[in-house]
Amino acid sequence: MNSESDQPRLEQLERAIAVIRAFDAENPRLTVSEVAQLTDTTRASARRILLTFKALGLMRSDGRHFSLTPRVLELGWNYFASLGVDEIAKPLMKDLVTQIDESCSMATLDLPDIVYIARAHTNRVMTIGGGIGTRLPAHATASGIVLLGSLDDDELDRYLDRPLERFTPRTTTDPGQLRTLIETSRARGWSLNDQALEIGLRGIAVPVRDRSGDLVAALSVSSNSARTTLDDLRARCLPAVQETARAIASGLSRGDARESVS
Repeated sequence: MNSESDQPRLEQLERAIAVIRAFDAENPRLTVSEVAQLTDTTRASARRILLTFKALGLMRSDGRHFSLTPRVLELGWNYFASLGVDEIAKPLMKDLVTQIDESCSMATLDLPDIVYIARAHTNRVMTIGGGIGTRLPAHATASGIVLLGSLDDDELDRYLDRPLERFTPRTTTDPGQLRTLIETSRARGWSLNDQALEIGLRGIAVPVRDRSGDLVAALSVSSNSARTTLDDLRARCLPAVQETARAIASGLSRGDARESVS
């Protein structure tokens, strides 16, 4: 039997996806030549893909530069809807915020980052902002440490075999120390972050699992270090976050079960 890696691939589709991913915070506007260079494709192929996306309403152009349109968000929203995030997770996250008066986020792993797929805020101003789709470095976040625990040994080795950026004096960049953090998180079922991404920001995260037990997301709360101690995060916030994560996992599993029957 052929493995998945032996199956034929749609190379044009792969190139098209690479074109969309070429546009990010550092490259919001790109020329055809720049897209071709970033995606390692020919200028002619890049131009065809860009013009196709423009015709579909996913791109705009001023005649020289191309940029994404808000319509591209529909692709992401379909993914979020398939997870049941809006229907199941968001109401539970809002209840959690009301209960503990701390901001709450749910994220998935897209190496080398985590990506927010849901957020619920308190009325307090947090220095780390951003909405759905915001990316943060996995090694410097509590959710990232939890999610890195889902990698197998080879995947984790490859991830750790790369330079890791130091954001504060508390950021763990040593591969051995980071591996210990990940293994500890796996064993105890949660991860604590003490100002590794930004001074003044603390957080705690737990895994969200599907009905097969696979880790599919991380649920976290974050707070200001001036008013929330590490002990407070563990004693006051952790039980509530764990309970909410279990409720989300249960809701997502029920959704999977309904789909399998229908």
